[in-house]
Amino acid sequence: MALAEELPQIVTESVPGPKTQEFLKRRNEAVPYGLCGDTYPLCIKRGEGAMFEDLDGNKFLDWVGGVGVLNIGYSRPELVKAVQDQATKYFHTIFNVIGHEGYVTLAEGLNETIPCRGEHKKTYFANSGAECDENAIKIAKAYTGRQGVICFSGAFHGRTNLTMALTAKKAYSRGMGPFPAEIARAPYPYLYRAPKGYTEEEAINYYIEGLKKTFDQGIPANEVACMLVEPLQGEGGFIPAPIEWVKAVRKICDDNGILLIADEVQCGNCRTGKYFASEYWAEAGAAPDIVTTAKSLAGGMPISAITGRAEVMDAAPQGTIGGTFCGNPLSCASGIAAMKIYKEEDFPAKARHIGELVTAGFKEMQKKYSVIGDIRGLGAMIGVEFVTDRETKEPATKLVARLIQEALQRGLLMESAGTSSNVIRFLAPLVMTDEQTKRGLEIFEESLKAALAE
Repeated sequence: MALAEELPQIVTESVPGPKTQEFLKRRNEAVPYGLCGDTYPLCIKRGEGAMFEDLDGNKFLDWVGGVGVLNIGYSRPELVKAVQDQATKYFHTIFNVIGHEGYVTLAEGLNETIPCRGEHKKTYFANSGAECDENAIKIAKAYTGRQGVICFSGAFHGRTNLTMALTAKKAYSRGMGPFPAEIARAPYPYLYRAPKGYTEEEAINYYIEGLKKTFDQGIPANEVACMLVEPLQGEGGFIPAPIEWVKAVRKICDDNGILLIADEVQCGNCRTGKYFASEYWAEAGAAPDIVTTAKSLAGGMPISAITGRAEVMDAAPQGTIGGTFCGNPLSCASGIAAMKIYKEEDFPAKARHIGELVTAGFKEMQKKYSVIGDIRGLGAMIGVEFVTDRETKEPATKLVARLIQEALQRGLLMESAGTSSNVIRFLAPLVMTDEQTKRGLEIFEESLKAALAE
């Protein structure tokens, strides 16, 4: 049986097994501790579909997916062939000097697909999520002639100097300043943790008023170039932005000449049940001005994209955007192949199907375990928030850490999210089989029972 069809199986006494332990010794001697820590004692030997095998022959179901990179799964043959074919021609050109067709073909595909404002769109490429967010801000500043940026509580936008300043959780940036000025942070609509007793409408109004206060207490509206919003927050706890809030933000931006940037680094490329989550915004008449995306754009090859309407994208002076490896030919080849598969095989529908199965399973568990406070998300991007008490909603941070380790010993890879690391994030590859989904939910519950018993 192909690995892609198998179920999790641990063959060593525990994880990590002896061969992986030897690898970890080498890793810890060669690589800074701050990169990996001790949470995941793993080394992959091979991967297919939603499964991977470690050096010791243990087989794991992956609910992390490279943190949203593997929507298309491990080792998709069409992507492998696309990269191999391109590699026989040339590995690299710097697009600013020598153009290549793959760059333009992938840009054309995104221009047709990205749901931002404008009939005529343009796209250019960077290498990572942080880079595309930083580049989008460059574009916004060039177009508006303003310097201010508004970001939101719970946000994660990267680890460059600018994007660390935008990122809310200061564990990612402690001791790394000074950071750029002219950045203000507004409250993101975290409805589960809205003021007690508020209806959803009252909570949304509360968060909108909080944003408006930013103009008085942070940066005047006429000095703000852009607002950077994740349609579904990732590191912040897998929190979808309510559409009514998005519509209000869109109007605030329009009234004040501010560009609205949708950060779809993690939630793009079919994860949320749409090709891009901002399609939900566009359907409500609140399409963003610029969309950034990365992660699953090329199925694991490093590339990110910045897309917006032509007049906005053409505002950047020559020489202020681009970079040596941006739009690498191998990554573009993989991205073109991935986009073809996403569309032909209707990956948004796959996300909706998996999301329905997983959400139903989590809701059944919520009835039995009072530590599950909230279940939320879009498509197959689901967050399960754990609390010590449903009334106080105190984050169950230690329980989630134990849950992750218990699941690992049973062959299920998971990761936490949220400012208190009390949310389990679901980002399994969208090629996960129904049988694997069922077994993953069984392991999740078995692991929760074990974690609660500790």
